[in-house]
Amino acid sequence: MTPEQSCREAFVEASSFLEKCGVYEPQNNARLLLEHVLGVYGAAYYMMQPEPFPSEHRSRWEDAVTRKAAGEPAQYIIGSQEFYGLPFEVTPAVLIPRPETELLVEAVLREADRVFPDSAPFAVDIGTGSGAIAVTMASLRPRWQVGAGDLSAAALQVAARNAAANGVQIDFREGDLLAPFAGARVDILVSNPPYIPAADIAGLQQEVRDHEPRMALDGGPDGLAPYRIMLEQLALLPAPPQIIGFELGQGQARDIADLLETAGHWPEIIIVPDLAGIERHVLGVRTSEQVTKM
Repeated sequence: MTPEQSCREAFVEASSFLEKCGVYEPQNNARLLLEHVLGVYGAAYYMMQPEPFPSEHRSRWEDAVTRKAAGEPAQYIIGSQEFYGLPFEVTPAVLIPRPETELLVEAVLREADRVFPDSAPFAVDIGTGSGAIAVTMASLRPRWQVGAGDLSAAALQVAARNAAANGVQIDFREGDLLAPFAGARVDILVSNPPYIPAADIAGLQQEVRDHEPRMALDGGPDGLAPYRIMLEQLALLPAPPQIIGFELGQGQARDIADLLETAGHWPEIIIVPDLAGIERHVLGVRTSEQVTKM
């Protein structure tokens, strides 16, 4: 990086360097890092492009680009990721929230508004990680009671900070899947659990495979182990939740739908595709009228 380089030139140089290093979406990553280092976003970022690169940010910029070139996710370098328009702190202790998970939240909210139009359900997010699902539900439906569980104490610390930063209260509990909520009446169960088959993890993108927590990726031999365990753990609750919503991997939707149908608690099974048309979420729904008939 030359001393008289403009911000635009720094961006172009970094983009080219990251591309040569095999980084996925090099220009987008360079922009994210440059916005972060300069502390400017949107129109201010583009207005600053012709300006000389600030010398006081040179060391941080070079460090950020070097880390990205080595495969570290930009979100961990920046320390944050937006989800459903809300800011979330992310660290290597948590999975980086993905845009497709926003569709799971939307689907759950839509069904919940139908099933619980006049009540305040208790919604639980299992394997909460950064707390993205739980915090978003609590933010969008402030009347709800929201709980969240995770096996990782470090992840729960991140999630708790995100809840505080976004001004919501969450009942955080540490433990394995549904175990921390044993005995609690859960009306809505949402989970984006680990779903990558163990043998497939080695073939993931480097920044996912080498940097995101394996605990949040490994779904056992076929990727379905967490779903089976959660359905078995429903016996820990006084009654099955009226709504259950899962995120899952490509090609798993029909298997998860079969598991929910076999469990027999939800007359309605809904499969929701993501924006690419991949069947990404499966919901089981039981209305109050259906409760009385079962």
